[in-house]
Amino acid sequence: YWQLLVSGSDAIGGLPKRWDSLGLYDPDPEAMGKSYAREGGFLDDIEGFDAEFFGISPREAQSMDPQQRIVLETVWEALERAGVRPDSLSESRTGVYLGTMSSDYGKQAGLGDLDGYVSTGNASSVVSGRVSYALGLQGPAVTVDTACSSSLVATHLGVTALRNGECDTALVGGVTVMSTPALFVEFSRLKGMAADGRCKSFSADADGAGWAEGAGILLLKRLSDAERDGDRVLAVIRGSAVNQDGRSQGLTAPNGPSQQRVVQDALTAARLTPDDIDAIEAHGTGTSLGDPIEAGALAEVFGPTRTKDQPLYLGSSKSNIGHAQAAAGVAGVIKMILALQHDTLPKTLHADQPSPHIEWDASGLQLLQEARPWERGERLRRAGISSFGLSGTNAHVILEEAPAVEAAVVTEAPELPVPVVVSGRSEAALREQAGRWADWLERHEQVPLADVAVTAALHRTHFDTRAAVLAESVEQAVQTLRALAEGQAHEQVVTGTAQPRGKTVFVYPGQGSQWTGMGRELLAQSPVFAETIDACDTALRPFTGWSVREVLTGEGGEHPPHDRVDVIQPALFAMGVALSALWRSHGVEPDAVIGHSQGEVVAAVVAGALTLEQGAQIVAQRSKAVLACSGQGGMALIERPQAEVEEFIAPYGQALSIAAINTSTSTVISGEANAIAEIVARLTEDGVYARKVNVDYASHHAHMDPLLPNLAAGFTNITPTQTNTAFYSTVTGQPTDGTELDGTYWCRNLRETVRFDQALNHLLDDHHTTYIEISAHPVLSMPLTNAATDGIVVGTLARNHGSLTQLLRNLSLLHVQGHTTDWTKTLPAGSPTPL
Repeated sequence: YWQLLVSGSDAIGGLPKRWDSLGLYDPDPEAMGKSYAREGGFLDDIEGFDAEFFGISPREAQSMDPQQRIVLETVWEALERAGVRPDSLSESRTGVYLGTMSSDYGKQAGLGDLDGYVSTGNASSVVSGRVSYALGLQGPAVTVDTACSSSLVATHLGVTALRNGECDTALVGGVTVMSTPALFVEFSRLKGMAADGRCKSFSADADGAGWAEGAGILLLKRLSDAERDGDRVLAVIRGSAVNQDGRSQGLTAPNGPSQQRVVQDALTAARLTPDDIDAIEAHGTGTSLGDPIEAGALAEVFGPTRTKDQPLYLGSSKSNIGHAQAAAGVAGVIKMILALQHDTLPKTLHADQPSPHIEWDASGLQLLQEARPWERGERLRRAGISSFGLSGTNAHVILEEAPAVEAAVVTEAPELPVPVVVSGRSEAALREQAGRWADWLERHEQVPLADVAVTAALHRTHFDTRAAVLAESVEQAVQTLRALAEGQAHEQVVTGTAQPRGKTVFVYPGQGSQWTGMGRELLAQSPVFAETIDACDTALRPFTGWSVREVLTGEGGEHPPHDRVDVIQPALFAMGVALSALWRSHGVEPDAVIGHSQGEVVAAVVAGALTLEQGAQIVAQRSKAVLACSGQGGMALIERPQAEVEEFIAPYGQALSIAAINTSTSTVISGEANAIAEIVARLTEDGVYARKVNVDYASHHAHMDPLLPNLAAGFTNITPTQTNTAFYSTVTGQPTDGTELDGTYWCRNLRETVRFDQALNHLLDDHHTTYIEISAHPVLSMPLTNAATDGIVVGTLARNHGSLTQLLRNLSLLHVQGHTTDWTKTLPAGSPTPL
């Protein structure tokens, strides 16, 4: 629209193809049933409508007036451009005030065509009501028909409703679609149209109206609310007024005194004087009767105090787009918003010679025959917009520039990928959206990637078919979006289908997730992770005598070998606590925790049953005790039910025992090192999935019995507290409030069989469906996936993938599967962009 205005172009063209079969054009103004106007401003593809997107059946859509369809599309577009997710308005006090004129879509329908949809599809009241229904809005829904002033009257009503507290947000505007050429034929008989379809506003060549179609929607809030919510304010409606001609020189003729009054009333409402207005976006239909009356009324209000150096500038968008009837007023408002944004008052077309019926020299008015600068300065820029209806209802709105906003301080973001989330109603829609965004980004490479990510995550609706692309640059975003659009697999793309999800669980495995270098990248990338590791270092050092941070980084002073149990377990404890803090910093909070073997210590700290210092003591003292058993035993995972595994190990007597029951089909055994090696080899040969766990001692086996008395004596100071987060014990298999997690419990945790299966069943029964394994590498993903068949299971890091990128990938996996993600905690600072 702005390119059209600033380039001095118009949008007028030939009669639409939908009228081709009517043989409508005839240059003879007396030809009945014909139009001597051969051009106008028409919308293309008015039959194009994505009914499924709005949950409307094809049959109902066919019976809907195109005005209803176009309004739905335009409202959606307006909300997204405003940075408001349409679904976020559901059940809100959002009002809808829309201007329209009588529908001619269903006028040819016979009685046999009435299918139950025609009445609602053609009712003017449903133009606004359908918007409220589609979006679930609970504020007033009002359709206004005051002919050509409809959309400006609707705007006035929306402003008034906001000021009176009748709604908190208002969608206002108007729409006109000419399904039939009735208006062209009618005005041919009245000889009130320009033959070339162009409105020559305030011109000596003015020869009648040029009819057009269009739609425009504005999103309104009280200014204080918009500033509170951080919205981008385009302009402020300072005041508005509506009145009626009453009995005048003719029902359809304009009335100068009434126009004067409506402008003056708007100024009074705005608490302004005529001197405060810079420009008027006039009604300006291009008629030799109406334009001089309008100019005369403006001259009466503004002329007395104007000088040649400070005239009131006058123009009309109808010279560019024609007279869009019920949408004409909102088109004028949008034009002046754009003029404020671009610091320019566009020229009015077809006015090389101003109308001789207007006394320009004494009027204080200056026709915008050329574009003029209109820059922000000490004086607030303001403009008036006028619309006068055929019915005699007049409206005037005063627009003021938005308050100045300080430019955001741009800080250099770390070179990390950001997730750009995309969605659609279907797989095809998702791919098409990805393709459109890729095309847009190629044309707008200068747009910060952070703005793109913020717009996609916070200001667009997330439909059920979802994807997320991870990118470090706009160029990379284009590549990954292209891959998504073309259905190609890409390591930086995750996809999924969102479903309603239950509560979230942080899951902590025992030993086995460790790898050299784990945590090293995160220490450099994440202050939250680094600070938590430092806190763990402080808590552990009195019991270990060495620095866990130095173990993770591989730097610093002397510390024991990385692969020793009394180093591995404190390191995994610190990783678990720090990764939990990292997830929480991204807005993901657990409703419950569950730990496997030593993972329960981390779970207890995260849940709040133990202090960090108590957890550090338990892990450090236990791992030192277990060191005495190092090299004497082992453990193995066997993907078979407990009963079968008991049969497998029976020949080995006390050398092997059940260490953990993960699920009904997954079991862990523990015992003598040689026996573990032998049974794993034998079962593998028989086609049974069996593999050794990366430990060299036999937890949850009789090997631990000699250690328990001294551990119990050392744990007498452990005094747990009640948790705020639900703790599901894998010692008892039951949920607990945390108060039983004393020193005796941690001895049982080392010795008794891990009942992960029982605790997991309780979690599922309590509607926990989202499981996040908090570890350096996934260990429990298989049993979790097998048990939570309708849930989400994601990890945190993975072996040799220990950066923040891996966590962001898993956060994106949560999002695409339906987990509610607080992207404000993750994304860098950015502003909405018209993606």
